[in-house]
Amino acid sequence: MRVSLWLFAALVFGPTSSIARAEPPLRLEDCPVAVEPAHAIPHLTFTDAKARHYSSVIRDATKEPVNFAGRYVLATWGCGAGCVMAAAIDTKTGRVISLPFTVSDWPADVTEPLSYLADSCLLIVRGSRNESAQHGTYYYAFDGKTFRLRTRASESRH
Repeated sequence: MRVSLWLFAALVFGPTSSIARAEPPLRLEDCPVAVEPAHAIPHLTFTDAKARHYSSVIRDATKEPVNFAGRYVLATWGCGAGCVMAAAIDTKTGRVISLPFTVSDWPADVTEPLSYLADSCLLIVRGSRNESAQHGTYYYAFDGKTFRLRTRASESRH
């Protein structure tokens, strides 16, 4: 009788405990921002040497419409086989903020390791940052100055 009472309690109360319930991942919709109307991008201001080094690809990206965090163009470019770098370009001020890491070794079922929307301040990164051995999904909120890690989910590698 005690075993069945324990089993009943585990089935009823177990799934609602914080240990048994996995937190849902953040979604792009969880960080909404209003998209500002398009206008000419002023002279670019590079905030770091990495952005200056890739100034040509970043300048080319300014021709694209706003695609990230309401008023930014997220420029992305390759940095080798299976490696991506990125920078956010402020369409109001021209300020360029580099993603502070490279992204590589994303899962085979992922075609784009960076997920983002024009009306969201969330950047979802899949893979390895700076070619580290840690793989996962990383959720960054962008505040116009920095990419801040909100949470991460580890991925098992086989």
